[in-house]
Amino acid sequence: MGNFILLTACFILGMILPRLGRMPADASRSLNAFIINVSLPALALHYIHGIGFESGLLFPAAMPALIFAGSLVFALAGAKLFRLDRATTGCLIVVGGVSNTTIVGLPMIESWYGAERFGAAIVADQASFVVLCTVGIVIACIYSDTAASPRAIVRKIALFPPVLAAFVALLLRPLPFPAELTAVLLKVGGTLTPLAMVSAGTLFSLGSLRSLLRDFAWGMAYKLLLAPALVYGLFVLALGARGEAVQIAVFEAAMPSMITAGIIAIEHRLNPPLATLLVGAAIPFSFATLAGWWWLLRDVGVAVATR
Repeated sequence: MGNFILLTACFILGMILPRLGRMPADASRSLNAFIINVSLPALALHYIHGIGFESGLLFPAAMPALIFAGSLVFALAGAKLFRLDRATTGCLIVVGGVSNTTIVGLPMIESWYGAERFGAAIVADQASFVVLCTVGIVIACIYSDTAASPRAIVRKIALFPPVLAAFVALLLRPLPFPAELTAVLLKVGGTLTPLAMVSAGTLFSLGSLRSLLRDFAWGMAYKLLLAPALVYGLFVLALGARGEAVQIAVFEAAMPSMITAGIIAIEHRLNPPLATLLVGAAIPFSFATLAGWWWLLRDVGVAVATR
């Protein structure tokens, strides 16, 4: 519950402070720069350095690539159906294709399944981060109003601070981090949630919700309903997979959009108001849809051998 109070409070503060003159109107650019260059690299160093790899975790590891591919198809279908511009199409792909597997995902996993399921959830989270920092950035560059050559896109991915931090974390895996360093990384990384929600709040307005209702509803329909249905259909119905890892993979796919995906969309000018709505306003809607997915997934966590 504390995480949801934090999310809501910071989002509201972001809406109010600029209107009271307590924060510059363009504060989101500075906040996003700090998140990308400081908060995210700290989290990447910590989690990727300490994560374990097991064959049983292939399903949560594969989930992010699957829902991003589905997001691409669904957004392109929406673009054709509604004649969407490139910025809106790119926003739907990038923001709709990556789940909020940490800030919303981990508290939800703990609430519905218990903290002992965090192993599979963290694998899904790191795989989501990898997808966002590779194909996500490629799509953002392609649909951005600033043309970029393939060489420039590769350079942007390679020099993206969280990607650099992840690479360093992999190189340092054989070496244990001192407890003091771990504590510092967690404290610095902990700034992601409040700063990102304040940033999203500065860009939110009820007027944008009314004017973007169709595109918002289209993006939410995919992220909260069709994305987990795609994962459930392939993993459970088509492959007949069962077990806790499969259960968590589908549940994490049902989370609202990742805040970092919204930040990347905003930085590439991919319809920032829509990106803000898909990140922030979708969270309360997800509480109801996640309850429905939990009910559907009750038997999926039972391993095949014990059925």
